[in-house]
Amino acid sequence: MREVNKIIIHCSATVEGVNVSTATIKSWHVKGRGWSDIGYHFIIGLDGAIDYGRPISRQGAHTKGENADSIGICYIGGLSEKKRAKDTRTEAQKKALIKILKTLTHIYPNATIHSHFEYANKSCPCFNAGSEYADLQPKGYVYEKKKKKND
Repeated sequence: MREVNKIIIHCSATVEGVNVSTATIKSWHVKGRGWSDIGYHFIIGLDGAIDYGRPISRQGAHTKGENADSIGICYIGGLSEKKRAKDTRTEAQKKALIKILKTLTHIYPNATIHSHFEYANKSCPCFNAGSEYADLQPKGYVYEKKKKKND
């Protein structure tokens, strides 16, 4: 089994209320970027459905420099109707995120939860995952906002 130390949360950077399929995101990554597969391991639709992306046995392509030991989860949304960064998660998406995070932290008890913006100069996922899910972090882990690599 691949060593996983981090779970990194992303948004699709799409307008709130517009559902985007996993197949569409895969096309963006494969046809648009030339990758071998979709970059995320899990995608959460507006209705809270958790879809499989890249197998967790394979390294993702979701956070530059952090993929070797992480799992990437993407929720659909992240932009307001005016295309500004916004936490657009539906209640169903919030419940699904908790469900998948509880499962993954059970499988990988030392994995810490992070926002993509901790590793890139982006707003993604438009909320602070590390502090929001502090109760799911490993015992003794204290969340500290990391400086972005570009700071």
